[in-house]
Amino acid sequence: MKQFLFYVCMFCFSLQVSAQKACPYFSQMEINHIRVATPGLFEHNNKLLLYLDSIPKQAFAFPLPGAKVISAYGSRRGHSGVDIKTCAKDTIYCAFDGVVRMAKPYSAYGNVIVVRHSGGLETIYSHNSKNFVKSGDMVKAGEPIALTGRTGRATTEHLHFETRFNGQHFNPNLIFNFQEGTLRQGCVQCLKKGSRILVKAL
Repeated sequence: MKQFLFYVCMFCFSLQVSAQKACPYFSQMEINHIRVATPGLFEHNNKLLLYLDSIPKQAFAFPLPGAKVISAYGSRRGHSGVDIKTCAKDTIYCAFDGVVRMAKPYSAYGNVIVVRHSGGLETIYSHNSKNFVKSGDMVKAGEPIALTGRTGRATTEHLHFETRFNGQHFNPNLIFNFQEGTLRQGCVQCLKKGSRILVKAL
């Protein structure tokens, strides 16, 4: 009996260790807030380069196929993303492979999802009527993660989409062609200058 219990305990322990390896650790700040610095992102260098040309076709998906832009980045004061629209409860797809850092109702964003990708890039999907994922979930490019809605501060069903480095938003048009629903080519530079993050296409 003791030997049986020993094996059961070892099996449960191995499952726990495997779960810890599969699910990355996020602090309470990372789980509960959008504007959060990525730990260690600029530890060795104040400059990051995102080579869009090197991203394989299968490693990218436009988050809302067939959508039209109804409000551009910076088109009104404090507008930190791009609003795109198709129809109510349309499927929202993850843009790149990554891990869900945050998935919850959040102030004016309504139901929001923040996905952290390799290289420090984060994508944000908000006003969702329903989230399919939770914090810690590993997601793939093209995986359904939510449905469009008007939760939070929104006047119509749409997707408010953002891109951020180290918690600071930048123009998603540097990475995506929203008219064609494609990924841009070239390289994007992210430079840390004091507390500011400067992002530009090279």
